[in-house]
Amino acid sequence: MTDEIRVGETIQDFRLRDQKREEIHLYDLKGKKVLLSFHPLAWTQVCAQQMKSLEENYELFTELNTVPLGISVDPIPSKKAWARELGINHIKLLSDFWPHGEVARTCGIFRGKEGVSERANIIIDENRQVIYFKKYLGHELPDIKEIIEVLKNK
Repeated sequence: MTDEIRVGETIQDFRLRDQKREEIHLYDLKGKKVLLSFHPLAWTQVCAQQMKSLEENYELFTELNTVPLGISVDPIPSKKAWARELGINHIKLLSDFWPHGEVARTCGIFRGKEGVSERANIIIDENRQVIYFKKYLGHELPDIKEIIEVLKNK
């Protein structure tokens, strides 16, 4: 298992597809902060609340020069249907499906036994350095206010 990523480290580049099959290349987002909001599985209550909180705060993220990305191991068709069900129009829901959980693994938050990522938020700055990293219990909804405060103060 890979060690967990730490504040101060540079995050490894990746390319994943979102619910619209558009490829998102992390290093293309240079000059912006990026919130990587990992959730174990689509179609679950806490994960839905987590992604809806990102969508509800999309304008504020934009004002804070931040691109919020939801990431899980679910395949793209599932992400597409889930985004439609939740009314997600702005947030990109990335599929870390194949190689299975590869981005979560490089961050050290893949749970091999269950085949899903931990619930975690990682914020990287404009130079791709990790400025915030927090894991949550599976049933715990990340506090969006805490994320916003970190972004305002960094």
